[in-house]
Amino acid sequence: MNNLFEFEQDFVESLRCIPMIVRYKLDSCGVKLKLEHWNKFSQEARQQLVSNSINTPEEIAAYRSLLYELAEQYTNLPLKDLPIEDQPLWLETKKLPDDVQQKAGEIGVKITLKQWQDLTPLQRFALLKLSRPSHENKNFLPALREFKILENSL
Repeated sequence: MNNLFEFEQDFVESLRCIPMIVRYKLDSCGVKLKLEHWNKFSQEARQQLVSNSINTPEEIAAYRSLLYELAEQYTNLPLKDLPIEDQPLWLETKKLPDDVQQKAGEIGVKITLKQWQDLTPLQRFALLKLSRPSHENKNFLPALREFKILENSL
């Protein structure tokens, strides 16, 4: 499947968890989707949310509409709107976010600004999500390896 990371392989086949590409799209269009919603969607609906593009304002609006349609069709749980950041941290390339640097430091890794800049917005988004201080995440180190920030020796 397109845009799914190797570190997500343990759930990619079934799409039992919300993959980073969908989380990225949710944040980009300002919708809070819970795992409870996701798990009630059909496999085809989940795949559609993975595959649909959000490259234009029209695509973002269509993606939001699709989310609300799917939530209504498959669940009786309302979705919540989230504020959309004008300049999200994953698009910031002049400074490495503190949470990412701190999480990397916890495992003895120093991420350079150049490495951060060389990542795609989706990769930067993934590292931001995986470095949240309130979440211990086993996929941070595999993501660093996958994104070629460090060698497999660590």
